[in-house]
Amino acid sequence: MTKRCFDFFISLAIFIFLSPLFLIVSILVFFNDFQSPFYLAKRVGIGGVEFIMIKFRSMREIVSLNHLVSTSENDPRITPIGRLIRKYKIDEFPQLFNVILGNMTFVGPRPNVKVEVDLYSDLERQILTQKPGITDISSIVFSDLNQILSKADDPNITYNQLIRPWKNKLALFQIQHSGFLIELKIIFFTAINLISRKYALLGIRKLLIKLDAPAELVDICKADRELIPQIPPGEKSLVTKEFRDGFN
Repeated sequence: MTKRCFDFFISLAIFIFLSPLFLIVSILVFFNDFQSPFYLAKRVGIGGVEFIMIKFRSMREIVSLNHLVSTSENDPRITPIGRLIRKYKIDEFPQLFNVILGNMTFVGPRPNVKVEVDLYSDLERQILTQKPGITDISSIVFSDLNQILSKADDPNITYNQLIRPWKNKLALFQIQHSGFLIELKIIFFTAINLISRKYALLGIRKLLIKLDAPAELVDICKADRELIPQIPPGEKSLVTKEFRDGFN
């Protein structure tokens, strides 16, 4: 069975199984503010081609937030029901439609917005050679992303200095060690992460050690220390506010 066949039939089966949950969440999101329960987000996929990623809408639109791309957990755009579905990653469930359509897969680098991809170095752009996924190693390691960004004066800069370097290093390593069994393990640890972040991170570290990953990647998967600004893969300097503003 090819990966595409696996993606299609498994995602379809999961959607059918979860259809009652989809209906309930759709109703709750709609009646929160009587707007569409879905958020159609432009993301950059394989080959640098943009596609529409489907999510349950967790935010209301507030235009005056200076083109924020990265979202902290205390973002005023997040609705009450949105805060709940983001906590348990339920907002990501509609991406099963993307898997069915074929522009996403279960395990692959998380897709990013064009304004962030435009910042990628030539090395980071290797990530775009793979179809984006619902989950990957960095999704587990940085599942507390919103909490990290909640402490930031500028979530966009904080993302590019603290998260992007490690996220893309992990993505580059993952695409060099892709395989069906490895992807099944990542799916398993993603599910475990909803119950116990501690054991999910332990499992990811053991997987990386088995794959002979660099010590720095194994270490960052402990998620037990404060992050400090890092230079993204393939770059020579930190992303600065002046550089970032050129893309707003």
